Parts: sequence; C-alpha cells; structure tokens
Amino acid sequence: MQSGTNTARAPVDSKWIALLVAGAFFMENLDGTVITTAVPDMARSFGVAPLALNVGVSAYLLTLGVFIPISGWVAERFGARRVFAAALAIFTLASVLCGMAHSLAEFVWLRVLQGAGGAMMVPVGRLVVLNNTPKDKLIGVIATLTWPALVAPVLGPPVGGFITSYASWRWIFYLNLPLGLIALALAWRLIPDQPAAEKRPFDWPGFLLSSSALLLLTWGAEVVGGQQPDWREAGVCLALGALLLAALGWHLRRAARPLIDLSAFAIPTFAITIVGGSLFRMAIGAVPFLLPLMFQLGFGLDAFHSGLLVIAVFAGNLMMKPATTPILRRFGFKPVILVNGLANVGALAACALLTPSTPVWLIAAVLFAGGLTRSMQFSALNTIAFADVPQARMAAANTLFSTAFQVALGLGVALGASGVRLGHWSAQLLGIAENPAIDYRLAFLLVALVSLLGLADALRLASNAGEQVAKGGAR
Repeated sequence: MQSGTNTARAPVDSKWIALLVAGAFFMENLDGTVITTAVPDMARSFGVAPLALNVGVSAYLLTLGVFIPISGWVAERFGARRVFAAALAIFTLASVLCGMAHSLAEFVWLRVLQGAGGAMMVPVGRLVVLNNTPKDKLIGVIATLTWPALVAPVLGPPVGGFITSYASWRWIFYLNLPLGLIALALAWRLIPDQPAAEKRPFDWPGFLLSSSALLLLTWGAEVVGGQQPDWREAGVCLALGALLLAALGWHLRRAARPLIDLSAFAIPTFAITIVGGSLFRMAIGAVPFLLPLMFQLGFGLDAFHSGLLVIAVFAGNLMMKPATTPILRRFGFKPVILVNGLANVGALAACALLTPSTPVWLIAAVLFAGGLTRSMQFSALNTIAFADVPQARMAAANTLFSTAFQVALGLGVALGASGVRLGHWSAQLLGIAENPAIDYRLAFLLVALVSLLGLADALRLASNAGEQVAKGGAR
C-alpha cells in the first residue's frame, strides 16, 4: 500500500494549467500599467511630485528585465512547481505591502520585490505549460497564454483610473491578495510535482552581462518614453545595452554551462520567431503607448472616452481567440503568419489615416481589426516558436524566448516615442505640422514599417513549418 505522499494523482488537462498560468500572467502584466492613471493620487499620498512616481513604474519593469534570464536555471534547480508557487506568493505579498506603503522609497523597494516575483512567475509558468502540453494541443494553450500580454496593457489604465476614482489607489494592489491566494492553491493542486533537473553551476558572468544589458535597454526605453526625454542619456543607455548584449552573446557561445543556452537558435522555427517576431512585438508594444496619446493630446478626447475607444482593441483580441486554432489547422503557420501579418501592417498603417473628424464607428472598426490580427499573430508566432523544440531543451528555449520577449516589448515604448519625435520633425520638414495629431499618425507609419520588416524573416519558413502541431490534433 502506497503512502499518501507517493500516491499518483490523475493527470490534469493542460488547458486548466494554461488557464491558471494565464491568470497569473494577467496579474503580472496588469500591474505593469495599472498604476499609470493613479499616479496623481499616489503622489499626494506620498507627498511628492507626480513625476517622481515614474520610478515606481520603472522599478517594476527594470526588475523584470534583470531576473527573467535566471528563471530557467532556477526552475531546473528547484523544480518548476515550487518556483512558480513561490513566485506567486512573493508577488502577492509584495502587492499587499505596496498597498500599505507610506513613502515613495518604501513603495519603490516593494515594487522591486513584486517585479522579482513577476520575473519568475511568467517564464516559469510558461515552462510549466509547455512541459505538460502535448504538441497537438499546443495551439490552443498558447492562444490562452497570449491574451494577457495583449489585454493587460489596454485594460490597465482604465481599470486603475476606475479603482482610484471610486475607492483608493491602494485597492489596485489589495485586489491581488484574493486572486493570488486562489492561484496559489490551484497551482499546488493542478501542477505536477516534477523532479528538479541535474544541478548545474550558476553562470555569474552570464547573469551580470544579461542583467546589465537588459537593465540599460529597459531604462533607455523608459527615458525615451518620458514626457521630456534626455536623448543623450537614452542614447548612452541603449548603446551600452546593445554592446553588453553583444558581449553576452559572445560569452554564451563559449561558456561550458551558459545561463542561457543559445542552441535553440539552430531550430529554424524558433530562430525566426525570435528575430522577426521581436520586430513584430516591438511594433505591438508601441500601440498601447501611442493610442491614448493620439486620442487625448491629438484628438482632444478625455481619458474616459479615449479608454472606451481603446477597448475595441481588446474586443478584437477576444473575438479572434476561438478562431485561432481552426484557422492555423486549416491553412498552416507560414500562410497565416504572412497573410495575417500583412493585415496587421495594414491595420497599423490605417491608424495614420484617422483624424478627429473620423466617425467613431470607423475608428473602432480599425482598432477592432488591429486587435484581431495582433491576437492571431501573437498566437501563431508564440506557438511555432516551440513546435520543433525537443522536451529536453524546452527550459533553455523558454528562457531565451522570455528574455527576447521582455526586451522587445520594452523597446516598443521607445519605438513609439521615437516615432512621435520623428513624426514631429517630418511634419515640420514637409510643412504639414498644422494637421491634427500628425505627429502620432506619422509614428504609426513607422510602427507599421517595423512590423512589415519582421515579416521578411517569416519568408524563410518551410511550407510545412509546424505541421505536426497544426495537424496533430485534426484527427
């Protein structure tokens, strides 16, 4: 007779694990943007100027960039379930403490702690899903994991504004307590307790190079996205970050036991979604930054009506989710990525044609179309990235993917902000500066161009790329 501790549990359907991890992702992504509309109230509580609160937003994002690269090593060393549960606990505790903060310095340190939990929660949660999902079900679960990254940046500001207006900014963080406790209980119940892998030494040079590079790149992106950016500071940070990233690549290719294993780049489907896919993610990362600015500063709308329009993107994301798996199985990855990618470029470029006199229904239709195409492209790229990765190399590939994902989304804000500045200069040069919202409209053309360049990489995909995933469940 087996003891209770050794009794095997019935395997859990991977879709339930995916829903759990998606919920955790949503909390993590939402907390990156939800406080932006609460900044004035928080500044009054701490007795500081509103601009001083930017460090609270930045501290969270910077911490994510520093700790994501070590997530694979930590998961291998201690086991994915333990690490995911611990990350949930840290994130939830830090959220409650953020709500109880009484000074800016206290709040910033707690945001760092919250970011450390989030940095482990996201990539390790994805690894848990990948390790427990058969290839033929990969499309569906990746589609489930995709929506938090698309929806949270859109819903964050209006949700934060609503909570701040009708309760207190502190409830933005307190609400994570019941959600985190529920997720923690479900994680311990649903996620299999898989043994830790063979212990390998920690790559300190790799960690120092990766954390420094991501710290500089993320901070440079934050500076560019500020209201009055210091272009010299931003340029120095981005240039040094790029140099350290190159040095990291050199080190990882030569280290005996590297922190991030680059061997996954030898898999064509994975490499293409990292290189070209990162350009797409940069373009998408710019959209939540550009749209509210264009509607409020360019069109003269208030925050409430601007938020209502942006919800059309959210609606498109949700509407595409049920159709993702049937479309990919019917047409295959390469045709969908190319055709849908062109449609996404068109939706981004169409934003450049919007003006304050454009009918509301037409603006909403353009944003809805953008939400549809972005959701499909995210799901297709994120799924095919792991379609050909052997299970033994999944942890290494996931760490590399998560690191590239974080860098791309961070640089998306810099892309959007740079596009606005470039649009302003171009409008003056062309003599069209008096056109309403022209700076932002021209910025959307730059974002669409970057997204188009990302598609060039997809041309190298084999015609049957990801076929075992796309056709595996169609029996």
